Amino acid sequence: MRASLIQIAVDERESVADRRQRAVALVREQAGADLVVLPELWTTGAFAYEDFGSEAEPLEGPTYEAMAKAAADAGVWLHAGSIPERDPEGPLYNTSLVFSPSGDLAAAYRKIHRFGFDRGEAVLMGAGSELVTVRLPETTLGLGTCYDLRFPELFRSLTAAGAETLVLPAGWPERRRAHWTLLARARAVENQAFVLACGTAGTHAGVPQAGHSVVVDPWGEVLAEAGPDEEVLTVDFDPAKVAETREQFPALKDRVLGLEPPYGPGENPRQGLSDRP
Repeated sequence: MRASLIQIAVDERESVADRRQRAVALVREQAGADLVVLPELWTTGAFAYEDFGSEAEPLEGPTYEAMAKAAADAGVWLHAGSIPERDPEGPLYNTSLVFSPSGDLAAAYRKIHRFGFDRGEAVLMGAGSELVTVRLPETTLGLGTCYDLRFPELFRSLTAAGAETLVLPAGWPERRRAHWTLLARARAVENQAFVLACGTAGTHAGVPQAGHSVVVDPWGEVLAEAGPDEEVLTVDFDPAKVAETREQFPALKDRVLGLEPPYGPGENPRQGLSDRP
């Protein structure tokens, strides 16, 4: 299976429309990959809090439409990163979108753990509450976003729900880059799963971004890692290694706590087509 992680730079001199157009072009260039991943809040910048409200979109807004078409044009599964979603009946959400190679929405995930403590995302956006998995022909994805990486119980629940490849778009700051790689490897080892973690480059509202998108295998080995600047990180990996690892070292069979997710695959009303093979 081939995955391409697009570590796009958020250039504050660009308009959102221009950045969206550039992302579409980058996705189309990945034709031939099986899965393409964009970062968190790449339309606005993860730390550009003052822009969340003005740039928020309905779920099926301009980014949705552009990414759906890009996925279909490239013929890839596309994790389109996340957008500031405006729910007409509620608050803003940090929402990830996943599209099938036909351009259909396969899943939407509202970020559960909001960053900022008493400011920023934590007070401007609502919290999601639903686990989301997406079944691809080769593997089952489990979705998280950025700050979620610090909460291992989320990824254990995704594993219990059938996830084999954990996909995490992020806008992770450079000053905590050591945590980024450490936690990505930890989540891979704990869950005996692949981790595909795609960050942003550039600077968001004066906050330098870590970049260093990374792909980790179920043994915690780093298969590929990007540098600090905008680039596309492409890696081939074998999803069968998850089952092999779990059989060779069956630590997950010794779980005592956290055996069941709060709800099972298919029970998430926002998952849409995620259980379709």
